[in-house]
This record gives sequence, C-alpha cells and structure tokens, in this order.
Amino acid sequence: MSRSNYYPNLTVSPSSSRDRVSQNRPNYVRGTQTLYTDTVIAGQASWEPDLWGSVRRTVEESRSNAQASAADLANVELSIRAELALDYFQMRGLDTDQQLLDDTVKAYQKSYQLTVDRFKGGVATDSDVALAQTQLQSTISQSVDIGVARAQYEHAIATLIGVPASSFTLAAAPLSLALPQLPTGVPSALLERRPDISSAERRTQAANAQIGIAIAAFYPTITLTGGGGFESTGAGNLFQGPSALWSLGGSAAQLLFDGGRRRAVTEQARHNYDEQTANYRESVLNAFQEVEDQLAALRIYQQEAVSQQAAVLAARRSTQISTNRYIGGTTTYLEVLTAQAAQLSNERTAADLTTRQFASSVQLVRALGGGWDTSQLPKF
Repeated sequence: MSRSNYYPNLTVSPSSSRDRVSQNRPNYVRGTQTLYTDTVIAGQASWEPDLWGSVRRTVEESRSNAQASAADLANVELSIRAELALDYFQMRGLDTDQQLLDDTVKAYQKSYQLTVDRFKGGVATDSDVALAQTQLQSTISQSVDIGVARAQYEHAIATLIGVPASSFTLAAAPLSLALPQLPTGVPSALLERRPDISSAERRTQAANAQIGIAIAAFYPTITLTGGGGFESTGAGNLFQGPSALWSLGGSAAQLLFDGGRRRAVTEQARHNYDEQTANYRESVLNAFQEVEDQLAALRIYQQEAVSQQAAVLAARRSTQISTNRYIGGTTTYLEVLTAQAAQLSNERTAADLTTRQFASSVQLVRALGGGWDTSQLPKF
C-alpha cells in the first residue's frame, strides 16, 4: 500500500450523452443547433514525485512494522511451544515421582508384613506395626495425590495443542530421556535468533523512518497533472485529430505557518525513536540475561544432581543396614522407618532435580530463539 504512492494515479472517464439546449437561453444565436450528441473518452493522470523522501521513508516504516508484527507472531508461537514442552516435562516428572512412590509402596508393604509377622512371633511390638502401617498409608496418600497435578498438566497440554481436555490423555511414562546437549554459539548470534529482539529492532527502524517523514513535511508539495482524450458529436470522427483534447500542468504548495505543528511532530518523532532505541537495548540485555540464567541453572543443577545421587545411594545403603539390624533384633523399627523416610525424600529430590534440568533446558532453548532466525521474516 505504501509503495503505491511511488506511482501516478491514472483515471479514465468515458461518457456519452444526448442533449438538447434551450432556445431561450441567454446569448442564444438563432440557427444554432439545439439537439446534439456529446461523446467523450478522456483520461487524467496526477503524480507527486518523491523529491523529499517522504514516500521512501513511509515504505521503510511500513516494511519495518510488518516485519515487527511477523516477529511478534513468531515470539508468541515460541512462547506457546516452550510452555507446551515445559508442561510435558513437568508431567513426565510427575510420572517419575509416581513410579517411585509406587515402588516405595510395594517396599513398605513388605516391611509392614514383616513387622506383622514379627509381632505375631512375639519379637516385635504393636507400636512397630502401627508405625509401619502409618508410613505405608501416608505414602499411598502421596501417590494418589500426584494424580491431581498430573491431570492438570495433561489438561494444559490438551488446551495448548487445541483439543478438548476431556478427550485427551497421555499414558504414563517416567522421565528417562537423556538431557540434550545445547550448543549456544556466540552471544551476538542472539541478535538474529530471538524474534522479540528482531521485533524491537524493526520498531526502532520504523521510528527512525518516521523522523524522515516528519522532516519532509517542511518542504513544498509538488503535483504534476495531465489529461487527454477525444470528444466529438459523432462516433465516426471521435478518434480523428480535430477531436483530440489535452492538458498538462503542475502545481506546488508550501505551508508557510502552522503554529509550530511540524516542529512539534518532528520532535515527537525523535523522542519516539529514543524510546524505541531504549526498548531495543532492554530486549537485548534481557535476552543475554535469560540465556546466562539458564546456563547457570543447568550448570548448578548438574553439580547438585551428582551430590544428590550420592545421597540417594547412601540412603539406600542406610535403609538396607537398618532393615538387616531390625531383622536381627539389634534395633527398633523406628530406625528402619527413619532410614526409609530419608531414602524416599532423597529419591524424590533427585527426581525433581531431573525435572528441573529438563525445564531449564526448555527455557534455554526458548532464550536462544528455539531455532528461529531472521531469515524467516517475510521479505517486502
């Protein structure tokens, strides 16, 4: 639409009429024909040459705004895909937690049965049985409670992919994938890989073009016009030389006084450019921060996961030792319960760390643009 202003406006206006004029009109010459046919085929052209760059700047502004809108759309799509991935991995993390609790419930059922058998044999107390039953039922309750959060994530995934939540389901699958290795490249590559940065950059370009449009208003408007065609009282000689008509002309208009309006518009455009430049700089800094945040999170989570895995192994060993001591009659069931609770807590923490690592990986992919780059912007 903006580029169309580069070209002249052309119109054609054919007409034909049968007319009768009054013989009693002023200045009527006796004997003059009062009934006649008038056929006209004429065209007009008008053009404002872009001498001061107003049209060129308008095209530049429109192009930048169109690309900024396309980048905004890409950023929304990236955010939705990232949210979908986050919900998916959170749900799979809950599946891992569910499997862990189910396995723990089976182990606690064996411990409970062992305590009951020892109580019947007179080598355990009723208190041991109550403790084992309490621990078993509490773990079963935790296992059931996970279903609420999992259903919510499943429904969120259904909404994000555009299907009714009531008709969508995903079978349980513990999170056992390997963490992705993410090449980050050089920091400057973010300027081409983040749609929000590209959007801010192009809005800055549009604001700069608006300054040029405002400055062009200080110069005169020049319009070139022309027209031509044929007019005749009969169709037979319509296109003959004597029937030709034409006109050429030009005009210029210069605004001499507007009370400072043009100056104010130009100043406003400059301030708007400063605002967009600041927004662009903020977008770049935020992008670098988001990348560094997720890189730091992944690095720290990896260190924490190593320590947590060692804690899990130690807790399992402690549980095994305490169980053997209880079976041998050298300790109370309270020691076994304490060891089992510590083991479950550490195993759940390790599973949660894995989920957080996947979530940070998704956030890092999003911070790096998710595979998007400026080559995907439309060309105008």
